[in-house]
Amino acid sequence: MLYDMVFEGGGAKGMVFVGALAELEARGYSPARLIGTSAGSIMATFLAAGYTVAEMTAALSEKQDEQPVFLGFLESQEALTKDEIENSTLREFLREVNLRFIPDQLESVLDDAIAEAMASSQLTSRIFSFIERGGFYSAQYFLTWLKSKLNAGIYPLERGAHKQGEPRAFGDMNLAEFYHATGIDLSLVASDTTGSEMLILNHRTAPDCPLAWAVRMSMSLPMLWNEVTWQENWGAYRGKNITGHSIVDGGLLSNFPIELFISNQPQVTAVMGSKIADEMALLGFLIDETQDVPSAPVVKSAPKGIQIGKFRPISRITDLVNTMMQARDKSVIEAFERFVIRLPAKGYGTIEFGMSDERRDALIQAGRQATIAYLERLEAQEFEVSFGVESYSPENMAPVADKIATRILS
Repeated sequence: MLYDMVFEGGGAKGMVFVGALAELEARGYSPARLIGTSAGSIMATFLAAGYTVAEMTAALSEKQDEQPVFLGFLESQEALTKDEIENSTLREFLREVNLRFIPDQLESVLDDAIAEAMASSQLTSRIFSFIERGGFYSAQYFLTWLKSKLNAGIYPLERGAHKQGEPRAFGDMNLAEFYHATGIDLSLVASDTTGSEMLILNHRTAPDCPLAWAVRMSMSLPMLWNEVTWQENWGAYRGKNITGHSIVDGGLLSNFPIELFISNQPQVTAVMGSKIADEMALLGFLIDETQDVPSAPVVKSAPKGIQIGKFRPISRITDLVNTMMQARDKSVIEAFERFVIRLPAKGYGTIEFGMSDERRDALIQAGRQATIAYLERLEAQEFEVSFGVESYSPENMAPVADKIATRILS
């Protein structure tokens, strides 16, 4: 059976999705339309690329130098160029500070030395990069890893132009090419901070945008990874030139846009496409940080290195962003609770990419058990008993979904 599926963002906690998908795979459920934000965009893309749960599990289990490969997502920044240092905000600040007791020529040399020293230090170089590039980490390793996975393994599906049984070759495709190859309607959510707009990236809205970069933009957690600048050769977004705009994590504006799969308003379907699944065939995978993960081992020690999250200004801003995201999505979740599978993730960190195998396996198993419990309630029609059959009729849901969806796409 075909289902529209929505995957929430949540960083490393997104590993819980694999458990949920394991149960769906066992029951023969297949994706119709897919939409993902941040970590959810990675999972949605893998699913569209025909990844089986076994392949996803293998990817999650990869090691490099006996450490989880995902620790590479927190790799060091590339060194700042001389031009970046010379034209940086810090260097401009130093120019504006005039030390009267030091001759101007000597002060300029001293300012250059200070800027270069900060750019080369382990700690201050990340702060320098944060100011100039918008993040503490570059995410170049992630981009390389993602492309390699999109070109790995054998494509198992009979959908799309890409032949079943042929090696995957999706890593360098744009969104239009990927849709043609797979036949699966994939949308990824990102945030345009220059244009103050939520972006729904798919083959209709941004056909020339590279698939890998669309995922990269969607998962670009503000302040953690560098902002992405929209390139001219990526084409227009919904007919509008956004070249040079700064793009970050979609969760900044909508972490769980389930209403986009419910509304049938023309301005919504123009972006999302029309339904091909049954009206009620919709699943929203929500990472629930209030639910315990059974048998999850405790974190024995913090990861080595600089803990960016411990910087008070960063933790304050992150708390503000999380509050805004949760407040907006809370009303949506409450309105469409019938379609929401709550996946436990209490005690797991957004950037816990170095989690042990035992913690990862416990998280995945919790995701599967939560999905089983949800589907059992669905089959027993418990939601109809709890909320009333009419509450979730298409006629009653549509006005709420239409209002929310048209507002965020306007």
